Amino acid sequence: MNLCDLGTIRNIMQAFGINFRKELGQNFLTNGMVVSDIADSCSQDENSTVLEVGPGIGVLTKELAERYQKVISLEIDKNLLPVLAYTLGDYKNVEIINEDVMKTDLEALLEPYFEKGSVSVCANLPYYITTPILMKLLESRLPFEAITIMIQSEVADRLCAKAGKSDYGAITAVLAYYGIAERLFTVAADNFVPAPKVDSAVVRIKLYKEIPYKPKNEAMMFRTIKAAFEQRRKTLSNALSNGFGELTKDEIKEIIEQCGHRPDIRGERLDISDFVTLSDAICDKIQSKN
Repeated sequence: MNLCDLGTIRNIMQAFGINFRKELGQNFLTNGMVVSDIADSCSQDENSTVLEVGPGIGVLTKELAERYQKVISLEIDKNLLPVLAYTLGDYKNVEIINEDVMKTDLEALLEPYFEKGSVSVCANLPYYITTPILMKLLESRLPFEAITIMIQSEVADRLCAKAGKSDYGAITAVLAYYGIAERLFTVAADNFVPAPKVDSAVVRIKLYKEIPYKPKNEAMMFRTIKAAFEQRRKTLSNALSNGFGELTKDEIKEIIEQCGHRPDIRGERLDISDFVTLSDAICDKIQSKN
């Protein structure tokens, strides 16, 4: 069964009486080479477990099942469950769970598999919920080997941007704290049905086994990053002044200079190590005033 064939997709949907659900961002891949490349990128360990988010009709799930020991797929749309039972019936190493990834206890679900070996994530994420899902995966602190995601091309640029570039933002800095993001390849819109309005890209995030950055206060570091980009057109000193009401503007400027930067620098010029240093200095200043 060729799940990338447009005729096959239409026949399946007609047979099961289902339609594409725009509100769930459902766009199904029709290019077998792209599907194969995504599956290959997911892990280097054929004995690993793969958590897939949003299997759709199972086109990527099938390729993952042929490469890896176990595939656990979370599908929010209950109407797709009979379709997946049909398209993936021959794959005994696939488990389909009708749950919203945002409401799933990932630690409880995956704990037995982490005990057996490596676990990776693979997902074709709807554009409207890319960041919340990615942040949930990162903030879970689960020891994923990697997270391979297909997302809007513009978002991929943002995730993989370097400090100083226009695409660099808060999500870039936060992601850099957890691992290294690499843009693998672009997927044109005409590789999907229905075709989205923009191109997509596949990004692989290699997570650190042990985070190399050691902020004095992690929450303060994330607060610093958020403040720096909340009003990105402002200078760093003005942005931080708005984000840290407990400090005066002069104190903020002093902290920035203490960290080796000009007060009129913008937050997009700082990489994650700069933000760690900056948040440590802010933490020290706030503590000294209490």
